[in-house]
Amino acid sequence: MHMSDALLSPAVGGTLWVGAAGLLAVAARRVEREPDPRRVPLMGVLGAFVFAAQMVNFSIPGTGSSGHLGGGLLLAVLLGPSAAFLVMASVLAVQALLFADGGLLALGANLLNMGFASCFVAYPLVFRPLAGARPSKGRLLVASILGGVSGLVLGALGVVGETTASGISALPTGPFLLLMVPTHAAIGVVEGLATAAVLGVLWRARPELAVPGPPARRLGPVVAGLAAAAFLAGGALSWLASTAPDGLEWSVARTARQELAAPARGLHALLARVQAATAVFPDYALPGRARRAPTWPAPDAGTSLTGLAGAALTLGVVLATFLGLRALRRRPTDRP
Repeated sequence: MHMSDALLSPAVGGTLWVGAAGLLAVAARRVEREPDPRRVPLMGVLGAFVFAAQMVNFSIPGTGSSGHLGGGLLLAVLLGPSAAFLVMASVLAVQALLFADGGLLALGANLLNMGFASCFVAYPLVFRPLAGARPSKGRLLVASILGGVSGLVLGALGVVGETTASGISALPTGPFLLLMVPTHAAIGVVEGLATAAVLGVLWRARPELAVPGPPARRLGPVVAGLAAAAFLAGGALSWLASTAPDGLEWSVARTARQELAAPARGLHALLARVQAATAVFPDYALPGRARRAPTWPAPDAGTSLTGLAGAALTLGVVLATFLGLRALRRRPTDRP
């Protein structure tokens, strides 16, 4: 659900940037006040895992489109909403700046649609009440599916509302909405099933991860397992990604019946040049090498290398973020 800049006006995109920046500041303050150094490596590998998992698109039967996991709900369950929001911001920033996945003007919108909706709405209002303090397998499955669907549908509604408010793409709201919502509800079901599966494995191994607060034991085996899963997804499972357009691209194409392009002048053009300069791995291809024609499956060393690089870079950004917040907390306050 990575929006491109072609869907947003500078006014709407800028407003959403401000809103996302404000939420990031609040989330950072909360995490800074309650740091948990034992969870920092977990945060890093979860960021890498979400980055890699988002590379693996799966087909949505009967539509000709595809979807990928968002990861916001999983992050919120394991880390809490504020830390999860910061991790999601790191993932999306790496994708937009280094992989040209999602526009720079749209980065604030993407963070709100993919991060805020799942971390601050779906998790506390849907998942937690349904899962309860000690979730059974059945309650965990129901909570994960309904949480995944609600987060994805809210994000889809956000995309439609932001596109309509921008008014630069001339997409008719009704048809766009009718395509976006059911498509992303289907993606949300898969998101919920995957979330329940991952949580089930982790909670069987380390039950204390289901309870907010510091873990009772070191998280080395969990961190190692998630790191291996991240590098497996980015390095090999990405070969199996569906070649169909994702749910947003498919909905835009079916509604507009033509390819949408961002304005060639002004802020859109400036940000396009900036992104072209920063995108070391555009479209998940190695520098100076065009991505191969769509085939399935598509074993490709370039895809593997960029997936591994992206997971490692996301890991580094997340660790730097949370270690920086710890350093700020430890900084002595000035006394008069």
